[in-house]
Amino acid sequence: MRTATLDGKRIAYTDTTEFLVQIGRGRSAYATRYSFKGELARAVFYYNGINIGRGYKKRLIMPDAIRPVLAREFS
Repeated sequence: MRTATLDGKRIAYTDTTEFLVQIGRGRSAYATRYSFKGELARAVFYYNGINIGRGYKKRLIMPDAIRPVLAREFS
């Protein structure tokens, strides 16, 4: 079990935990752009590298968690 802090939240995960970076446009449409297993640092790196604008949004989620959305940003 590993732990990390992201935006003041403490996140516990294992090597099999899945992290998804999703991009969307509109009200509730998200599509998974990247998927990582057990690599939170890489998922955050890819999340931060995505530029959004003109109605687009992005989020980093961990589907196994009680509160799956770890980070969210929209323009």
